[in-house]
Amino acid sequence: MKHAGIHTQSRVHIEYIDSEEIEKLGVGALRGMDAILVPGGFGKRGTEGKIAAIRYARESGTPYLGICLGMQLAVVEFARDVAGMVGAHSTEFDATSPFPVIGLITEWQDASGRIEKRDENSDLGGSMRLGGQVCELREGSLAREIYGAAEVVERHRHRYEVNNTLLDALEAKGLVVSGRAPGTALCEMIELPKDGPLAHPWFVGCQFHPEFTSSPRAGHPLFTAFVRAALAHRAQA
Repeated sequence: MKHAGIHTQSRVHIEYIDSEEIEKLGVGALRGMDAILVPGGFGKRGTEGKIAAIRYARESGTPYLGICLGMQLAVVEFARDVAGMVGAHSTEFDATSPFPVIGLITEWQDASGRIEKRDENSDLGGSMRLGGQVCELREGSLAREIYGAAEVVERHRHRYEVNNTLLDALEAKGLVVSGRAPGTALCEMIELPKDGPLAHPWFVGCQFHPEFTSSPRAGHPLFTAFVRAALAHRAQA
């Protein structure tokens, strides 16, 4: 974020908000923010607060960037509150969810869509997707506009993915899948549409970690675009 401030000639002030406090007190602390970022993480604690923050960003038109878990929980929020998938969740947090929109990578590597069962504790390292991976960007998407390219390479460090077997249903309700991995078609980026009932000025989620490749000299396109969106939102307030 500080790197993005350099490239937008702005001073970025980061306000850290405990998602467990949002669970207790609601989203009042988010009102007046120029943008909202939910980063990567592990564990169930505070996830419902993060989901509430994402819903606030989506409904209020506040610029949103979700990284790794932040993207996954944006998919969960969309599934629950837009697509009508009551009880949707990640199997990381609810193994019995009726709509497991997020699950272990190994659960849908089968081309037929068959879920491969593995023991969570015996596959911790082997199931993690690591390192640079190609991401193909959808033509006409905000992601492609941000990067100015049809294909990018970004670094990963995660075990869970968006469930491809439920992705069509989410897209039918308006979720935009703007980045996919070649070959497996795994979801790499999501966003909200630019127009229509779900229109949002800047709402982006990425499965990868753009912070791994940001630098003061070059910055990173996602963070720079995010800060520009925050500045635009502030100007309109």
